[in-house]
This record gives sequence, structure tokens and C-alpha cells, in this order.
Amino acid sequence: MNNKKVTCAKRGMVSSLKTLSAMVMLSTAASTASADILIGEAGGTQLSMFGILDVGILYQDNVSTDGDEKLGMETSGLRQTVIGFKGLRPLDNGWNAFFNLEAHFDLDTGMFHGTGDAATDADDSSGRLLFRRQANLGVSGDWGTVIMGRQYGPALLAHLGTEPRIFKEQFSNLYAWAYSQLFTTVNDSASGAGRNANNDVGIFFKNAVQYRNTIGGLDFGVLYSFGGQEGSQKDGDVIALGAAYTTGPLTLSGSFHNMKDQQTSEDVVESWAVGVGYNLGDVTLKANFMNTENNDSSGNEVLDLDALGVGVDYKWSAKNTATVAYYINEDNAPANSAETKSLVISNEYTMGQSTTLYAALAYVDADDMGVISQYATSIVATPAPVDEKTTLINVGLNFAF
Repeated sequence: MNNKKVTCAKRGMVSSLKTLSAMVMLSTAASTASADILIGEAGGTQLSMFGILDVGILYQDNVSTDGDEKLGMETSGLRQTVIGFKGLRPLDNGWNAFFNLEAHFDLDTGMFHGTGDAATDADDSSGRLLFRRQANLGVSGDWGTVIMGRQYGPALLAHLGTEPRIFKEQFSNLYAWAYSQLFTTVNDSASGAGRNANNDVGIFFKNAVQYRNTIGGLDFGVLYSFGGQEGSQKDGDVIALGAAYTTGPLTLSGSFHNMKDQQTSEDVVESWAVGVGYNLGDVTLKANFMNTENNDSSGNEVLDLDALGVGVDYKWSAKNTATVAYYINEDNAPANSAETKSLVISNEYTMGQSTTLYAALAYVDADDMGVISQYATSIVATPAPVDEKTTLINVGLNFAF
């Protein structure tokens, strides 16, 4: 969300941060970004707020192997429901100081959204985090931006222009990305299963410092999350890289991140991804491939996920954008690899500034598989039943400010 009321001196910081605060939260072609709401200015600090409210109805024809149907209210079908606050203060030499605080909650219940943080960490309450998505402070200038605290990692951000559905909250490879990195967070370190508590589903990282910059058509970020363990700096640390290059109609993206066990320093998560997008006016083609490996604390392989998504966006009128996407997600770690294939057809109708009516249909065909494979190959928050073919329909309203 670009703040239209900033001065020229402040625009550099806003531009550097637009990926962090806006692109990850807003829909694209079918939504019009609105400015943050300016609360006021005190002591030279500009304070603003932003938010997204998203709720709809979700129908699923096959909830379990018993064939039961389900119809209910679903929060965050298009984008996550959030409310956040920002602060901006000019400094000497043309620099700026800023902060971001962003909370994630469910509109159907009003409760904080569940978190991927480890339940036994002393600095969280597992599911009751106030600022799950962002709680950070930073400085920026002509040299780039440095952000410190809990924040979005650069890897997922790099692929927003190449993931077929822009990592929408439902029916995209957002959940394959998140669930393929969840279990190494919530594992009990005493079990030897592998654990890195700085990682919240590979999207948010705490105890982290990140450098971001845009040079020409290249937008990139480098993040390091401190392990904070006694005896070794490597125990529990995270290194993450992400970059997107845009030239004319072509966008290329790439990312890598590595997470180490907080007791043994073994690589418990190693993930890389590449993507491409090409714009042909009203039509945009996209393809994205991700590989994620999970190991236990001794280095033994637990998950080896290949996730491929291809899709096309078609802006068929001034207010409507349709998307067709196909996902093939396969866990190669089991003796017999486990695969989920998903076809998604959706449309987004812009009803007014930053207000979108959306409808999406997903057809999911999942192999028989274990718990980790079932989650890691999923495109929905609650994985479709294994060894079944399932149809899901989601209709909802997204309101951004």
C-alpha cells in the first residue's frame, strides 16, 4: 500500500518497503491498492495504519474418506485478514527511520490466527501472538533498507510476480511452502526430529536482520536470523536470499534459504525456488518451481518436496480478472513418492477501490500418504483427504484499506 501523502524525501523508503508491506497483502490485477490511512504526525513521526478484511463461504464435497460434505464460513480466502501500524521519521543525511507492526486474525471468529511458532518457546504463546506477521524497526536511505525484528523473509517475497496465484491465502502453493517448513518449527527438540524455532512456516522470521535494495530492475533481500543458542552461533540460525528481476514484460525470480537445527547445527530445512512470469497485455503467463528438503537433527531426510505451479491470468474486462492454475506437488522422500495434483479456476471482480468479490473452484487429487506429505503437498489450509478426489468452492469478499 503506497502512502500517497509522503514527501519526496520519504518516497525512497516507501519504495524500498513496498514489497514487504503491500505486495504480499494485496491482490493484483483485480484489486486497486489504497493508501494507508494517515493517523497523524507527532514529533516529526508520521503514523499510519492499514488493514485487510476477508471473509467468505467455503464448500467442500469430500472432507474425509467417508465422503462427508462441508459448508461453512472461511476467513482469508483471497488474502489474510490483518491490521497494522507504521511509523516514519526523517533522519539526518536523507535517511529515514521506520517501524512496522502487523497482526493477523480471523474475521469469522475475531481470534488471533494460529501461528507456526514453536509452542514451547518462552517468547511466544503459540497461536496468541499479537504481531505475528511484523514487529520490526529499520532505517533506509539511498543505499537501501535494513530491517530488524520479526519480519517477512525475502525468499517468498521474491516469487510474488511468478507464483501462478501470487501465493493467495487459499488454492495456491502458499500452503505447500508453509507446511513444508512447519514441522521443523513445532517439533520437540528432545525427540531428535529436527527443530528451528526462528522460522514461522518459512514466511516470517524472528530475531532477524534483513538488507533490501532495488537496483535497476533487480529487487532483492538478504536475511540472517540469529540462533541465539549457547555454544555455537550456527545452532538455530537462518540464512535467506530472494531476488526478482523485471525487464519489460519479463519477470524472473529466485530464492534460497537454509535453517539449522538449534542443537546439532544440521540443516533441517533447505529450500530453493525459481520462477518466470511474462506479461502479454491482458494475459500474464507464470510458472514457479520449488524444492524443499527437511532433515531430522541427525541429517536424515524426512521430506523432499518438488512443487510446480503453472498458470495464466486473463483480464477479460476492466473489472474482472480470471486465473487458471495447475499444481503438481510431490514428496519424493517416501519409498513410494506421494503426489497431489490440483486444478484451480478463479475470478476476481473489483467492486470499488480495494474491494474485491472473488470466486474460486479447486479440484484436488491426492495420493495415499503420511501426515507430513499430506500437508506439504496441499494447496488448502486443511488438506483434502488422501487417496480421494475433492472439489472445493470458495466465494468471498476482500476489503483493503
